[in-house]
Amino acid sequence: MLVLVAFSSCSKTMYSTRFVLLPDTQYYTEKYPDVLDSQINWVVRHAGEIDMVIQQGDLTQNNNEKEWQLIQAGFTKLNGKLPYVLAVGNHDMGSGPGKFADIRNTELYNRFFPLSQMKQLPSFGGIFEEGKLDNAYYFLRKGNTKWLILTLEFGPRNSVLDWANNLVARYADHIVVLNTHSYLYSDSTRQGPGDNWRPQAYGVGKDTGVQTVNDGEQIWEKLVRRNPNIRFVFSGHVLNSGVGTLISVNDHGYYVYQMLANFQSEVKGSVRGGNGYLRILDIDAKSRTLSVSTYSPYVNQYMDSPAHRFAIKDVVLEPGRKDGLK
Repeated sequence: MLVLVAFSSCSKTMYSTRFVLLPDTQYYTEKYPDVLDSQINWVVRHAGEIDMVIQQGDLTQNNNEKEWQLIQAGFTKLNGKLPYVLAVGNHDMGSGPGKFADIRNTELYNRFFPLSQMKQLPSFGGIFEEGKLDNAYYFLRKGNTKWLILTLEFGPRNSVLDWANNLVARYADHIVVLNTHSYLYSDSTRQGPGDNWRPQAYGVGKDTGVQTVNDGEQIWEKLVRRNPNIRFVFSGHVLNSGVGTLISVNDHGYYVYQMLANFQSEVKGSVRGGNGYLRILDIDAKSRTLSVSTYSPYVNQYMDSPAHRFAIKDVVLEPGRKDGLK
């Protein structure tokens, strides 16, 4: 049985995998580089305790060279220390600075994080489109658990979801983490019609056929629910409270843990573009517990509300084992 409990501790055990999530860094690159530095420097200091850093998109605010230089310099500090995964947000693509996802152009993202560099990361797996990091996958092995981390573009196209379905099926013995910019809404439902900030509301949303974009509910229907080994989905992008948690059952009877975390400016209560808050996720294979905490190295403080610090019991990681639902 699934149990959601109050968070009690954030200790990492030999059986656990620790992911650190860095959502929506856009205002740090635009206005508050010292806050970004505090996050990156904290990650570097704790590199031995972290298995992977996963970023949820909107690396930049204005998609200009100055901001890309700042975010590149930050993540370059992680090279040789621990693997990291990036995502493309709507602010990271467009026809020019200040043009947010009017077209699917990610030239600056791929220039400052070139495939030739990212291939050197020990976790790197492969890509969807030649020469582009927009849709990519990475591997991680912890104990008996084989992880596949799949990062998809903002509003992934039908062609991307087709590729992802084939990829996930090919690695059926891996537990899959799906990372994408826009998926869960702040009311803890998947983003869909009537919600703000859907990919369909941007210029890229006018594309059709294999280029048709997909929101959270469509990603669930076309990809996530169909595959037994996709167990986690992480996203950012959405404002309002900036947080949400949804646990759903896929077509094969497995729980899927879907989480929104976003602390940027315009999120309720945000300070200095997010005040350096990040997410720490410990997934313990032995105790079958997922522990989530929200911490800021910038102010050296945790958020203690149940939306920001909690644990989920009875998390099963074995690809061929049911969660007791059937």
